[in-house]
Amino acid sequence: MLIKNQNITIQSLALLSHADIQTDILRLDQLDPVISGNKWFKLQYPLLEARKQAATTLVSMGGAYSNHIAALAKAAADAGFKSLGLIRGDANTPLSHTLQAAHNRGMELQFISREAYRDKTTLRASYASDNHYWIEEGGYGILGANGAAEILADLDISRYTHIICALGTGTTLAGLIQSALPYQQVLGISVLKNQTDAREKTAALLPAERRDARWDVLHGFHCGGYAKHQPALLDHMRRLWASDGLPTDFVYTGKMTWAVEQLLHQSFFPAGSRLLLIHSGGLQGNHSLPPGTLPFS
Repeated sequence: MLIKNQNITIQSLALLSHADIQTDILRLDQLDPVISGNKWFKLQYPLLEARKQAATTLVSMGGAYSNHIAALAKAAADAGFKSLGLIRGDANTPLSHTLQAAHNRGMELQFISREAYRDKTTLRASYASDNHYWIEEGGYGILGANGAAEILADLDISRYTHIICALGTGTTLAGLIQSALPYQQVLGISVLKNQTDAREKTAALLPAERRDARWDVLHGFHCGGYAKHQPALLDHMRRLWASDGLPTDFVYTGKMTWAVEQLLHQSFFPAGSRLLLIHSGGLQGNHSLPPGTLPFS
């Protein structure tokens, strides 16, 4: 394991705990202010592989508020790589907070039309080079999942019945499935609309012996789609901050905690359950909200 967990704490959440159900959250957001949360874990092995292949430039894809792009720019700079970010959509002036920070850390930004961006196979082929090392959008891949499998390393998780995370690419979920104990159920809360291939993409990252583990993907908490939000979601995030001082983002972690709150009201979890939520870090998306929308940055 290349990343040490000594800075990570487990925090109890009063807002999401009932008389017979205890909810805690693993504060991966405390690892680093930029390479935040699961990004540390998903990037560690791709960076090692890039070094092994003698690549000089890390190439990946993302949007204007991508946590992955922000983390990759800093990780590349810290490790002595150049970085190239292929950004979905047109260039806007000024750059988003996220892209400006990535640019300041040395990342070259190239803006890709939304149509071309959807054809990821062609896009990847067009940037193939002996000097380039390609990292899939969001860090998707077996190397990323192997890194995410170390999220729970050195932690005593034996008391928990459920491990829950937000689900984008499925990479973090796949890692957690690999490291969960046999009696624990691992749940991924999809943050995308109509993500019908979520199980398939997650299963593709699992070793054969873990595909029949206790895991599932839950839908219906996307608030209209990726990076979309509703007043009820933002209200939940404010209440969670007021109750527990927990900062969340409306793209990933906020939707996960909001989903858990609704599932508790629906009596989804059996009495006596102990839930461990994974704060995957990355609050970049919140910068797209009008100032003052949330009481934390």
